[in-house]
Amino acid sequence: MILKKAVYFAVAVAALAAAAVVCVVALAMALHAAVVPALGPAWAAVVVASAAALLMGLLAAIMLIRANPPKKLHVAGQDKDLTSRVFELARDKPWVAAGVVAAAAAVALKNPKITAAVVSAVMAGRASKK
Repeated sequence: MILKKAVYFAVAVAALAAAAVVCVVALAMALHAAVVPALGPAWAAVVVASAAALLMGLLAAIMLIRANPPKKLHVAGQDKDLTSRVFELARDKPWVAAGVVAAAAAVALKNPKITAAVVSAVMAGRASKK
């Protein structure tokens, strides 16, 4: 029973392949007949060969992409929340972290109103969590 299904499957694939070949040959002949009056028989053959090469190249590219799909870049830091990413950055690049702290201190010293607003926002956020 399984062998019979396998034979039917092979015959069906062969029939589809034969039908595809007949269609491609018919299209090539139609293209050649359409181009001969404008370009002549030699250039018509070049157009048909170029069309066939373009079609085969396109099909080969599609098959290669489907066989080996491009790997998606997975950045390890995207799975983590902002706080853990900031701490990893500070651990990996301490000079960048020191620069950020210095910039925050300069803003805090230059604008005490902004510092007061940030501190009150943090305190209000903690009070709402309790």
